[in-house]
Amino acid sequence: MQRANDKILFTPGPLTTSHTVKQAMLRDLGSRDFEFIRTVQEVRDGLLEIAGVTVTDKGKQRYDAIPVQGSGTFAIEAVLSSTIPRDGKILVLVNGAYGKRILEIASTLGIEHQAIVVPENEALDTRALEAVLLKDDQAAKKITHVAVVHCETTTGIMNPVEEIGRVVKRFARVYFVDAMSSFGAVPLNIEKAGIDYLVSSANKCIEGVPGFAFVLASRDAIIRTEGYARSVSLNLLAQLNGLENNGQFRFTPPTHALLAFRQALRELEEEGGVAGRNKRYTFNQTTLVQGMRELGFKEYLKPSDQGVIITSFCFPTHTNFAFNMFYEKLSEKGYVIYPGKVSNADCFRIGSIGRIDQAEIKALLRAVKETLAEMNITLTTH
Repeated sequence: MQRANDKILFTPGPLTTSHTVKQAMLRDLGSRDFEFIRTVQEVRDGLLEIAGVTVTDKGKQRYDAIPVQGSGTFAIEAVLSSTIPRDGKILVLVNGAYGKRILEIASTLGIEHQAIVVPENEALDTRALEAVLLKDDQAAKKITHVAVVHCETTTGIMNPVEEIGRVVKRFARVYFVDAMSSFGAVPLNIEKAGIDYLVSSANKCIEGVPGFAFVLASRDAIIRTEGYARSVSLNLLAQLNGLENNGQFRFTPPTHALLAFRQALRELEEEGGVAGRNKRYTFNQTTLVQGMRELGFKEYLKPSDQGVIITSFCFPTHTNFAFNMFYEKLSEKGYVIYPGKVSNADCFRIGSIGRIDQAEIKALLRAVKETLAEMNITLTTH
């Protein structure tokens, strides 16, 4: 795959991007220029196509794509601060750091919240959700929203968002999914999953560059949020109204990042869409895990819970292993991996996403083997 002479990023984002995505940024467009307005519309339309929710049989648009300046966390905060009424309450399903971040944002905003927390190496179970919602129905029915992370990047675990969505809709709650690390690479029809708000970011599986995130919002849900916003700049309904009225962002948009993202969307389509990208990422992750096992490493998650986006590996018990040295030696060779974020185990993470394929994965594995030798580490293979 073509790229500049940069280190290869085996991270959950920002990612290694194609030359053509980078080249798309080598121009300046005015934020009120007609060409840029067309670019924004093309991006919004492309996002809805990926989600499979462009129009109904009668031609009515069911969802809106709302870009938001900033990182993915900005868009998460936009959803929480804009779509929950002052007397609302959110139930957050948590099995990692990013579920905890949703709770932190809700707490900071003064939104009443409750959590169902399971260990980081366990996928979420709908039975606990059913029990909480049933109890809430029998009491004051205070819970208005339910939130979950699709691919919990803490470990790489995949949560069953479709099954959760069926429960949420049965109990008539608003459903919010953080699909930061999955959207564009894991097949998901957000309407069939009952999702009212989905958030992801430009610099994840669509392989754009940092600068903006986006919310895919059910039109029926968002039009009911007038007056809910707790922020001016993160007011989702106001952002949508601005885009619908004149095609423009309300405040200065990340013009270069949007140009890059438009090119990234085209490259996603050329690869065969979400299915094609999922196929490449799956090959990457399968090759990575097989190679790391042969070198003596063990994954943190059981295979049935493991997604193809990022994989957590346990630190080996060898006395010579020190992660910082391991990381630095790989970086010097041109390969950037990611520290662990698991609270109950020592792990590091390796991503399978971005503009990389089998050749890059195999090159990383060779570099890991060389690094182990340099550190005088011999591991027992699994």
